[in-house]
Amino acid sequence: MRIGTGAMGVALLLIAATLAGADKDKEKDKDKDKGSATRVVDSGTFGVFMNGRRVATETFSVQQESSGSVATSEFKTEAGADKAVQSSELRLSASGDIVKYEWKEVSPGQAQAVVLPNENFLIERSHNNPQDKQEEHPFLLPASTSILDDYFFIHREILAWKFLATGCRQDKGQIQCPVNQRTQFGSLNPHQRSSMPVSMEFSGREKVPVHGTDRELNRFNLKGEGADWALWLDDQFKVIRILVAGDNTEVVRD
Repeated sequence: MRIGTGAMGVALLLIAATLAGADKDKEKDKDKDKGSATRVVDSGTFGVFMNGRRVATETFSVQQESSGSVATSEFKTEAGADKAVQSSELRLSASGDIVKYEWKEVSPGQAQAVVLPNENFLIERSHNNPQDKQEEHPFLLPASTSILDDYFFIHREILAWKFLATGCRQDKGQIQCPVNQRTQFGSLNPHQRSSMPVSMEFSGREKVPVHGTDRELNRFNLKGEGADWALWLDDQFKVIRILVAGDNTEVVRD
């Protein structure tokens, strides 16, 4: 089944250059010609809703650089006595491997963690307060592991791009994905200091309500141990809506 038309070819080049390493030299040459080595792949905000009420906002940006890509995000709960703010930065190589991942608690606490590759391992170093000694947590995982951290929904979009680059194929400027064919990925959740295999599949096009209007979008299912997420992407491969089954949680692009 073919997904969408029009801007698909441009989006595919962004996916390939950012996460699969394809056409890397060509993209470098284009960047040189433009005098810039950075291109914004996606940016915006997600509203997070529980039981229909907005509880948080994620502000994110994904940029393509000559050496890879970087995704930054800030997660803020809505105003209240327990307002929380966290930020993250995920750096990936041109082949999609983890270069560095870091998250920080801005308020109410000051916890921090950083994930770095170390030969055949990923090492997470963390502390709850700046004055505390860092704890070190090794994971027998390769650098190709996908980061799927709490609070940062843009990580699910990046995984969807990786699925498109590895589980689908390009045909005359369009992407063709087999329906209901799962591709497995390894994932790490630094907040929970846990890893698990997850799978993603394309299940077809659906009409879904977004801000009161029905839109025809591409549905992808993300499954893992205790996790069942539905993601709807538009024809530019941007997440428009996420539904967390059984959790009454919905994420919608503003």
